[in-house]
Amino acid sequence: MDEVEPKDGADSRLPASNAAANIRPGHALPFVAPSSYLRPKTKPRTISMSEPTPMSPIDEEQIQGLKGLRDFLKKRTSYDVLPLSFRLIVLDNDLLIKKSLNILIQNGIVSAPLWDSQNSRFAGLLTSTDYINVIQYYCQFPNELDNVEKFRLSNLREIEKAIGVHTIETVSVHPSRPLFEACSRMLKSRARRIPLVDIDDETGRETVVSVITQYRILKFIAVNTEQHTSLLKKTIQEIRLGTYKNLATCKMTDSVLDVINLMVVHNISAVPVIDKNNTVLNVFEAVDVIPCIKGGAYDELKSTVGEALTKRPEDFQGIYTCTEGDRLESIFQTIRQSRVHRLVVVDDDHKLRGMLSLSDILKYVLFHGEEGDYFPPS
Repeated sequence: MDEVEPKDGADSRLPASNAAANIRPGHALPFVAPSSYLRPKTKPRTISMSEPTPMSPIDEEQIQGLKGLRDFLKKRTSYDVLPLSFRLIVLDNDLLIKKSLNILIQNGIVSAPLWDSQNSRFAGLLTSTDYINVIQYYCQFPNELDNVEKFRLSNLREIEKAIGVHTIETVSVHPSRPLFEACSRMLKSRARRIPLVDIDDETGRETVVSVITQYRILKFIAVNTEQHTSLLKKTIQEIRLGTYKNLATCKMTDSVLDVINLMVVHNISAVPVIDKNNTVLNVFEAVDVIPCIKGGAYDELKSTVGEALTKRPEDFQGIYTCTEGDRLESIFQTIRQSRVHRLVVVDDDHKLRGMLSLSDILKYVLFHGEEGDYFPPS
């Protein structure tokens, strides 16, 4: 989501006198200084434009820190990110969409891997985006409500085609592959999480091991590489990290359906909630849609953003803010200490300036200053 590249060379143009500047090619001055007859003729000196300017200490540290993080990600595997114990809920592709929604809510999760039991293989990842697509289908075809209730998870791709949205690429990665590769595949597919799928060498049978998110990866980096993240002393303004133009916003009194439409149009997963003075009050996230359609109650989509936000779980972590003057080092400190999924960029008066996503941070860490993106073959 625009980086500031260090200048490769200094401006080596020399100042010219006004008289010399006005001479046309092939025309000499009307006089010469006597000393010029005694001066040996020499070839004009060619000034190199490619001489690099010396990097500042902060630039050198920034590059050193990024290199350390990339080396770390290339040495560690996705297995390393997993906690010692965890719970994984996998949903059968034949399950009703309505029932899948209740399972997510009951278990306090916002996504789950899908399994094709007929072919015994991984079938994709269920996320809040899929439910937003179902809502769009309901809005475009209101007479199809009875059919919506009968849709199964295997029908999600048909729903995408019906409403004309781009199908999200189904990506996965083997858990023993470098973590750098998992990050690359996520960024390429614009996914915020990626399933780890193991394949039996003898039978070729797939096994879903777990799912890792951008947050878990950045948390893993922040906890284990403080010697590298502490070198990232440039501010997010200096490295142009985040989105600051054409921001989609909403008010507490806007309807949930209106905000969903904003998410679809702008292809985003969160919309900052502001007041009339542009002061940030909250953030409406894609996952906030899930409680609004619990049990198939699509009428609740007409409720206000303020009402929808009251349905959040009691352990909701809240929203996190930063300023353009905050260093990337301090952003990693926040990720190390808290469960952060995005940061709202504000000024000293808490007015909205921009949005900083985990994708922005991950992309900068992996690819800033690199000549080409590392996207391994599928």
